[in-house]
Amino acid sequence: MRLAAIDIGSNAARLLVVEVVESPSAPPQFNKLNLVRVPLRLGFDVFESGEISKPKRGMIMQTMKAYHHLLNAYGVDHWIACATSAMRDARNSTDIIRKVKLETGIQIDVISGDLEASIIYENHVAEYMDNRNAYLYIDVGGGSTELTFFADGKLVFKQSFDIGTIRLLKDMVTEAHWDHLKEFIKSQTKGYKKTIAIGTGGNINKVFSLSKRKDGKPLSLDLLKDYYKEMSSFSVTERMNVYKLRADRADVIVPALLIYLNVMRWAEADEIYVPKIGLADGLVQHLYADLQTTLTL
Repeated sequence: MRLAAIDIGSNAARLLVVEVVESPSAPPQFNKLNLVRVPLRLGFDVFESGEISKPKRGMIMQTMKAYHHLLNAYGVDHWIACATSAMRDARNSTDIIRKVKLETGIQIDVISGDLEASIIYENHVAEYMDNRNAYLYIDVGGGSTELTFFADGKLVFKQSFDIGTIRLLKDMVTEAHWDHLKEFIKSQTKGYKKTIAIGTGGNINKVFSLSKRKDGKPLSLDLLKDYYKEMSSFSVTERMNVYKLRADRADVIVPALLIYLNVMRWAEADEIYVPKIGLADGLVQHLYADLQTTLTL
Protein backbone atom coordinates (compact mmCIF):
# COMPACT_ATOMS: atom_id res chain seq x y z
CA MET A 1 0.00 0.00 0.00
CA ARG A 2 1.32 3.43 -0.93
CA LEU A 3 0.32 6.45 1.14
CA ALA A 4 1.19 10.13 0.93
CA ALA A 5 0.89 13.23 3.08
CA ILE A 6 1.03 16.87 2.07
CA ASP A 7 1.95 19.36 4.79
CA ILE A 8 1.48 23.02 3.84
CA GLY A 9 3.32 24.95 6.53
CA SER A 10 4.14 28.61 7.03
CA ASN A 11 7.62 28.22 5.57
CA ALA A 12 7.37 25.29 3.17
CA ALA A 13 5.07 22.69 1.63
CA ARG A 14 6.14 19.05 1.83
CA LEU A 15 5.00 15.91 0.07
CA LEU A 16 5.93 12.62 1.73
CA VAL A 17 5.34 9.35 -0.15
CA VAL A 18 5.70 6.06 1.72
CA GLU A 19 5.21 2.38 1.07
CA VAL A 20 3.55 0.54 3.94
CA VAL A 21 4.80 -3.02 4.39
CA GLU A 22 2.39 -5.01 6.54
CA SER A 23 3.16 -8.19 8.46
CA PRO A 24 0.87 -10.36 10.61
CA SER A 25 3.62 -10.75 13.22
CA ALA A 26 5.09 -7.23 13.38
CA PRO A 27 4.02 -3.58 13.28
CA PRO A 28 3.73 -2.08 9.79
CA GLN A 29 6.88 -0.58 8.29
CA PHE A 30 6.64 2.86 6.68
CA ASN A 31 9.35 2.99 4.02
CA LYS A 32 9.98 6.47 2.65
CA LEU A 33 9.93 6.61 -1.15
CA ASN A 34 10.28 10.37 -1.57
CA LEU A 35 10.12 13.66 0.30
CA VAL A 36 9.70 16.83 -1.74
CA ARG A 37 9.95 20.30 -0.17
CA VAL A 38 8.96 23.58 -1.81
CA PRO A 39 9.73 26.82 0.14
CA LEU A 40 6.42 28.64 -0.38
CA ARG A 41 7.04 30.91 2.64
CA LEU A 42 3.35 31.74 3.04
CA GLY A 43 3.90 33.16 6.51
CA PHE A 44 5.80 36.15 5.15
CA ASP A 45 2.57 37.26 3.46
CA VAL A 46 0.01 36.18 6.01
CA PHE A 47 1.59 37.35 9.26
CA GLU A 48 2.10 40.82 7.80
CA SER A 49 -0.93 41.45 5.57
CA GLY A 50 -3.41 38.82 6.75
CA GLU A 51 -3.73 37.12 3.38
CA ILE A 52 -1.81 35.16 0.76
CA SER A 53 -0.66 37.36 -2.15
CA LYS A 54 -1.36 36.67 -5.81
CA PRO A 55 2.23 35.50 -6.56
CA LYS A 56 2.09 33.08 -3.61
CA ARG A 57 -1.32 31.83 -4.72
CA GLY A 58 0.23 31.00 -8.08
CA MET A 59 3.08 29.16 -6.36
CA ILE A 60 0.61 27.13 -4.31
CA MET A 61 -1.29 26.07 -7.43
CA GLN A 62 1.87 25.08 -9.30
CA THR A 63 3.15 23.14 -6.28
CA MET A 64 -0.13 21.29 -5.77
CA LYS A 65 -0.35 20.43 -9.49
CA ALA A 66 3.19 19.04 -9.32
CA TYR A 67 2.33 17.06 -6.19
CA HIS A 68 -0.77 15.69 -7.93
CA HIS A 69 1.39 14.44 -10.82
CA LEU A 70 3.77 12.81 -8.32
CA LEU A 71 0.89 11.09 -6.52
CA ASN A 72 -0.11 9.58 -9.85
CA ALA A 73 3.48 8.75 -10.84
CA TYR A 74 4.06 6.84 -7.60
CA GLY A 75 0.70 5.10 -7.79
CA VAL A 76 -0.35 6.37 -4.38
CA ASP A 77 -3.47 4.61 -3.09
CA HIS A 78 -4.55 7.15 -0.45
CA TRP A 79 -3.35 10.59 0.57
CA ILE A 80 -4.05 13.36 3.05
CA ALA A 81 -3.33 17.08 2.73
CA CYS A 82 -3.27 19.51 5.66
CA ALA A 83 -2.33 23.15 6.17
CA THR A 84 -1.23 24.79 9.40
CA SER A 85 -0.60 28.24 10.90
CA ALA A 86 -0.35 30.49 7.81
CA MET A 87 -3.43 29.03 6.14
CA ARG A 88 -5.27 29.15 9.48
CA ASP A 89 -4.66 32.90 9.64
CA ALA A 90 -5.11 33.81 5.95
CA ARG A 91 -8.38 35.56 5.10
CA ASN A 92 -8.39 34.07 1.61
CA SER A 93 -7.49 30.48 2.47
CA THR A 94 -11.02 29.20 1.75
CA ASP A 95 -10.89 30.49 -1.84
CA ILE A 96 -7.42 28.98 -2.37
CA ILE A 97 -8.50 25.60 -1.00
CA ARG A 98 -11.55 25.60 -3.27
CA LYS A 99 -9.43 26.34 -6.34
CA VAL A 100 -6.86 23.66 -5.47
CA LYS A 101 -9.65 21.10 -5.09
CA LEU A 102 -11.18 22.16 -8.41
CA GLU A 103 -7.94 22.03 -10.41
CA THR A 104 -6.13 19.08 -8.79
CA GLY A 105 -8.73 17.05 -6.89
CA ILE A 106 -6.68 17.45 -3.69
CA GLN A 107 -8.72 18.46 -0.65
CA ILE A 108 -6.70 20.55 1.82
CA ASP A 109 -7.85 20.50 5.44
CA VAL A 110 -6.77 23.38 7.67
CA ILE A 111 -6.01 21.85 11.06
CA SER A 112 -5.88 23.42 14.50
CA GLY A 113 -2.68 23.80 16.46
CA ASP A 114 -3.84 21.23 19.01
CA LEU A 115 -4.57 18.67 16.30
CA GLU A 116 -1.19 19.42 14.74
CA ALA A 117 0.48 18.62 18.07
CA SER A 118 -1.54 15.40 18.39
CA ILE A 119 -0.63 14.21 14.90
CA ILE A 120 3.07 14.73 15.55
CA TYR A 121 2.70 12.82 18.83
CA GLU A 122 1.23 9.89 16.91
CA ASN A 123 4.74 8.95 15.87
CA HIS A 124 5.05 7.63 19.45
CA VAL A 125 8.81 8.10 19.55
CA ALA A 126 8.89 8.52 23.32
CA GLU A 127 7.19 5.19 23.92
CA TYR A 128 10.46 3.50 23.05
CA MET A 129 12.49 5.53 25.53
CA ASP A 130 13.19 5.19 29.25
CA ASN A 131 9.89 5.69 31.06
CA ARG A 132 11.72 6.91 34.16
CA ASN A 133 11.74 10.30 32.41
CA ALA A 134 9.07 12.70 31.19
CA TYR A 135 9.14 13.75 27.54
CA LEU A 136 8.36 17.04 25.86
CA TYR A 137 7.83 17.13 22.09
CA ILE A 138 8.78 20.50 20.64
CA ASP A 139 7.75 21.16 17.04
CA VAL A 140 8.84 24.58 15.81
CA GLY A 141 7.33 25.92 12.61
CA GLY A 142 7.18 29.24 10.84
CA GLY A 143 3.93 30.34 12.43
CA SER A 144 3.56 28.32 15.61
CA THR A 145 5.20 26.00 18.11
CA GLU A 146 3.42 22.83 19.18
CA LEU A 147 4.22 21.24 22.53
CA THR A 148 3.17 17.77 23.67
CA PHE A 149 4.17 16.51 27.12
CA PHE A 150 3.75 13.13 28.69
CA ALA A 151 4.95 11.19 31.71
CA ASP A 152 4.39 7.62 32.89
CA GLY A 153 3.22 6.76 29.39
CA LYS A 154 0.31 9.18 29.61
CA LEU A 155 -0.39 12.36 27.69
CA VAL A 156 -0.29 15.28 30.13
CA PHE A 157 -0.91 18.19 27.76
CA LYS A 158 -0.78 19.28 24.14
CA GLN A 159 -0.75 22.96 23.31
CA SER A 160 -0.06 25.25 20.36
CA PHE A 161 1.47 28.72 20.67
CA ASP A 162 1.59 31.48 18.05
CA ILE A 163 5.36 31.75 18.34
CA GLY A 164 7.16 30.71 15.17
CA THR A 165 10.30 31.52 13.22
CA ILE A 166 8.63 33.78 10.65
CA ARG A 167 6.60 35.59 13.31
CA LEU A 168 9.88 36.28 15.14
CA LEU A 169 11.55 37.56 11.98
CA LYS A 170 8.56 39.86 11.45
CA ASP A 171 8.80 41.13 15.09
CA MET A 172 5.31 39.82 15.80
CA VAL A 173 6.19 37.97 19.02
CA THR A 174 5.83 40.20 22.09
CA GLU A 175 7.13 39.86 25.62
CA ALA A 176 3.58 38.88 26.59
CA HIS A 177 3.74 35.93 24.17
CA TRP A 178 7.02 34.77 25.71
CA ASP A 179 5.73 35.27 29.27
CA HIS A 180 2.61 33.20 28.54
CA LEU A 181 4.72 30.39 27.08
CA LYS A 182 7.14 30.49 30.03
CA GLU A 183 4.41 30.44 32.68
CA PHE A 184 2.54 27.63 30.91
CA ILE A 185 5.60 25.40 30.59
CA LYS A 186 6.79 25.98 34.15
CA SER A 187 3.36 25.35 35.69
CA GLN A 188 2.47 22.32 33.55
CA THR A 189 5.80 20.47 33.86
CA LYS A 190 6.39 21.20 37.54
CA GLY A 191 6.59 18.17 39.82
CA TYR A 192 7.26 15.62 37.09
CA LYS A 193 10.34 13.51 36.53
CA LYS A 194 13.40 14.69 34.66
CA THR A 195 12.23 16.06 31.30
CA ILE A 196 13.81 14.98 28.02
CA ALA A 197 13.02 17.05 24.95
CA ILE A 198 12.20 15.59 21.53
CA GLY A 199 12.65 18.08 18.71
CA THR A 200 10.91 18.01 15.35
CA GLY A 201 11.04 20.41 12.43
CA GLY A 202 13.46 21.21 9.65
CA ASN A 203 15.61 23.58 11.70
CA ILE A 204 16.45 21.20 14.52
CA ASN A 205 17.05 18.47 11.93
CA LYS A 206 19.60 20.75 10.25
CA VAL A 207 21.33 21.55 13.54
CA PHE A 208 21.52 17.82 14.28
CA SER A 209 23.10 17.19 10.86
CA LEU A 210 25.62 19.99 11.44
CA SER A 211 26.54 18.50 14.84
CA LYS A 212 27.66 15.20 13.22
CA ARG A 213 26.01 13.31 16.08
CA LYS A 214 25.12 9.68 15.47
CA ASP A 215 21.42 8.90 15.04
CA GLY A 216 19.77 8.27 18.38
CA LYS A 217 22.21 10.47 20.32
CA PRO A 218 20.83 13.66 21.92
CA LEU A 219 22.02 17.23 21.57
CA SER A 220 22.80 19.05 24.80
CA LEU A 221 21.28 22.37 25.78
CA ASP A 222 24.79 23.83 25.99
CA LEU A 223 25.52 22.78 22.41
CA LEU A 224 22.34 24.49 21.19
CA LYS A 225 23.39 27.63 23.08
CA ASP A 226 26.76 27.53 21.31
CA TYR A 227 25.11 27.16 17.89
CA TYR A 228 22.71 30.01 18.67
CA LYS A 229 25.52 32.33 19.76
CA GLU A 230 27.70 31.41 16.79
CA MET A 231 24.98 31.62 14.14
CA SER A 232 23.61 34.87 15.56
CA SER A 233 26.98 36.51 14.93
CA PHE A 234 26.68 35.89 11.16
CA SER A 235 24.49 37.55 8.56
CA VAL A 236 22.07 35.39 6.57
CA THR A 237 24.48 35.37 3.63
CA GLU A 238 27.36 34.36 5.89
CA ARG A 239 25.29 31.54 7.39
CA MET A 240 24.58 30.27 3.88
CA ASN A 241 28.30 30.16 3.13
CA VAL A 242 29.60 28.90 6.47
CA TYR A 243 26.97 26.21 7.09
CA LYS A 244 26.01 25.49 3.46
CA LEU A 245 22.38 26.48 4.11
CA ARG A 246 19.66 27.40 1.66
CA ALA A 247 18.45 31.01 1.92
CA ASP A 248 15.07 29.86 3.26
CA ARG A 249 16.82 27.94 6.04
CA ALA A 250 19.56 30.45 6.86
CA ASP A 251 17.13 33.16 8.00
CA VAL A 252 14.83 31.02 10.16
CA ILE A 253 17.36 28.74 11.87
CA VAL A 254 18.41 31.35 14.48
CA PRO A 255 14.88 32.21 15.67
CA ALA A 256 14.14 28.47 15.71
CA LEU A 257 17.11 27.86 18.01
CA LEU A 258 15.86 30.63 20.30
CA ILE A 259 12.49 28.91 20.63
CA TYR A 260 14.03 25.49 21.35
CA LEU A 261 16.40 27.03 23.90
CA ASN A 262 13.66 28.90 25.77
CA VAL A 263 11.30 25.93 25.86
CA MET A 264 14.04 23.59 27.08
CA ARG A 265 15.25 26.02 29.76
CA TRP A 266 11.75 26.58 31.10
CA ALA A 267 11.04 22.84 31.11
CA GLU A 268 14.44 22.21 32.73
CA ALA A 269 15.41 19.83 29.93
CA ASP A 270 19.15 19.64 29.37
CA GLU A 271 19.14 17.48 26.23
CA ILE A 272 17.03 17.00 23.13
CA TYR A 273 16.58 13.97 20.86
CA VAL A 274 16.07 14.60 17.16
CA PRO A 275 14.31 11.63 15.52
CA LYS A 276 13.96 13.48 12.18
CA ILE A 277 10.19 13.25 12.07
CA GLY A 278 7.62 15.90 11.31
CA LEU A 279 3.98 16.60 10.67
CA ALA A 280 4.04 14.74 7.33
CA ASP A 281 5.21 11.57 9.10
CA GLY A 282 2.43 11.90 11.64
CA LEU A 283 -0.13 12.53 8.89
CA VAL A 284 0.82 9.28 7.18
CA GLN A 285 0.44 7.40 10.46
CA HIS A 286 -2.90 9.14 11.03
CA LEU A 287 -4.10 8.23 7.54
CA TYR A 288 -3.05 4.60 7.94
CA ALA A 289 -4.87 4.30 11.29
CA ASP A 290 -8.03 5.80 9.75
CA LEU A 291 -7.86 3.35 6.87
CA GLN A 292 -7.46 0.39 9.23
CA THR A 293 -10.54 1.51 11.17
CA THR A 294 -12.54 1.89 7.95
CA LEU A 295 -11.45 -1.48 6.62
CA THR A 296 -12.45 -3.27 9.84
CA LEU A 297 -15.93 -1.77 10.02
